Amino acid sequence: MKAKNFLYRLTHWETWHYLAKYIPIMPVWLWYCFRAHSFWFFMPSNPTLTFGGFEGESKREMFEQLPDGSYPKSMYVSHDMSFSEIEKMVTVHSFVFPVAVKPDVGMMGFMFRKIDNIDKLKQYHQTMPADYIIQDLVTYPLEVSVFYYRLPYKTKGQITGFLKKEYLQVVGDGRSDLKQLITNYPRVQFRLEEMLSKHKGKLDHIIPEGEAYCLSNALNLSRGGKLISLAHEKDENLLKVFDGLSHYTNHFYYGRYDIKCASVEDLKAGKNFYILEYNGCGAEPHHIYGDGNTLLQAYKILLQHWKVLYQISKYNHNNGASRWGFLKGWKFLAAAKKHFRILKQLDIATEL
Repeated sequence: MKAKNFLYRLTHWETWHYLAKYIPIMPVWLWYCFRAHSFWFFMPSNPTLTFGGFEGESKREMFEQLPDGSYPKSMYVSHDMSFSEIEKMVTVHSFVFPVAVKPDVGMMGFMFRKIDNIDKLKQYHQTMPADYIIQDLVTYPLEVSVFYYRLPYKTKGQITGFLKKEYLQVVGDGRSDLKQLITNYPRVQFRLEEMLSKHKGKLDHIIPEGEAYCLSNALNLSRGGKLISLAHEKDENLLKVFDGLSHYTNHFYYGRYDIKCASVEDLKAGKNFYILEYNGCGAEPHHIYGDGNTLLQAYKILLQHWKVLYQISKYNHNNGASRWGFLKGWKFLAAAKKHFRILKQLDIATEL
């Protein structure tokens, strides 16, 4: 099995560690740092997001800049609040279970959970060491990823990536228990230990024939989500929706929107959709994976995006957007990485 997995990884570049993928083109990134005289040249790309939305930014600051109704109803919770306070807030805000919860500062779907009742919410609150968000659970059937950028001096932007996401799940046969289904599913092999730990309380359950069992409620690629290209659906109607969002916020120039919607047609019409995330300048253009690209084709896409990121950041910096000094940025990144390590370990260990 190990030899088979090694061969699979070797021939599927998208499964490589991010350093193995990015090191060959890092000299280009360093060149932009040199030209800007700053390691944090990217910060002005989205001036109203902490660190430009590269890493460690708050979801709350992102949501509060989006139009009302474009994102799920949200409640922001401090981890040191008493649970009785939270119960009152849930009632006041008229939340109905199940709800979605996730860290205010998070990444890769770590500690994103669907919470079915107040007891589960209490368990989550007692487990979480950081501030988090409670949101209405969006039940639209389609989740999509849209990578958009706009040069600040232009009225129209560009959608470079448009994909739909599918959950990591297994389908029952009426005979096999969950552990067998997980163990035999090829897409799980690279996170087998994590999935067995996360679902340890249900591993002996027999999943009925034809029933899908979701292994991760997070549709992130890093959490096992599958990306399928919707490049053929890109058109002027879709671009109009995201141009409108960019002009509304006035400062979201470069990043990726993760959205749930009723259909692609409704999204193009600007209705029946909710923005789950806006990932700023640290967002990876997911269409390097979902469009069947070779590694060289992926590099071409990444380098084109880095060029645009540099252009946007340079323009905004020349027009007053600030950048941090090296030490401040370094400390911020170090703190964010420590925070994410804790969330990752907690996510693996928490069956909830």
